[in-house]
Amino acid sequence: MRYLFTKKVKIVLIIAVLLTAGLAVAANLLGTTVGDVVVQTVLTPLRAGASALTEQAEKIYDYIFKYEQLKAENATLREELSQIQEDNRDAASTKRENDRLRELLELKAEHPDYDFVDGYIISWDSNDWSYSFTINRGTKAGIAEGMCAVTESGAVVGVVIQVGSNYAVVRSVLDSSLDISATIASSGYSGIIRGAYATGNPGMLRMDYLPSAAVVRNNDQVVTAGSTVYPRNLILGNIVDWAMTDNGMAKYAILKPAADFDSLEQVFIITNFDTE
Repeated sequence: MRYLFTKKVKIVLIIAVLLTAGLAVAANLLGTTVGDVVVQTVLTPLRAGASALTEQAEKIYDYIFKYEQLKAENATLREELSQIQEDNRDAASTKRENDRLRELLELKAEHPDYDFVDGYIISWDSNDWSYSFTINRGTKAGIAEGMCAVTESGAVVGVVIQVGSNYAVVRSVLDSSLDISATIASSGYSGIIRGAYATGNPGMLRMDYLPSAAVVRNNDQVVTAGSTVYPRNLILGNIVDWAMTDNGMAKYAILKPAADFDSLEQVFIITNFDTE
């Protein structure tokens, strides 16, 4: 019988006795039964775990709700920002148009015989040597082939080469095939202006057939000599360089166009003017 209880069994029995005694003492102190104490002992950690899970679930719910709320607010802010940006673009476009119209009024004051039709550029068509663009006005607005296109300040842009009821194609002065009779304003020397792409100066103009003795200076202004297409003294550009031709018989000059083609968005077609 002395071997009936092993060492491990004895330890378990001792722990059981101590646990029972402890529960009895706790029951007396708390005024509850031993069963209640056991139940409380078992349920307390479960309740704590359930409480923690509930709290975590509430946090997750709050996060999801706030995320959706923030997402909706973000979408609203993006839409409002997009509208503000569009309004700013419209305001900037309107300001540019108003500025152009104010300059055009000054041009009209200087040339009361000019009649204008405005048009916005809707597409560009260019290749190695030719530059042209299409505007949103045509025969319905009084535009015809052979009319001159200028900026609001009177800088020559080109000439109408094709026209429909609601569109017109303008060949710009940058086109190498377009010849314009021109004069150096300060000296009166005359020559022919055409696009300079073919001679290695894309985006520039070239003035040929200047006399070898012509006085040519950088920054000299070059204007139209006057014709049935181009009124007299419209600005073509300013000289930035000059040289003698290969045979030494004449001079030529390179010009920066007066019209800023990089920012060009609206042009004015001269539909009528008095020829001298």
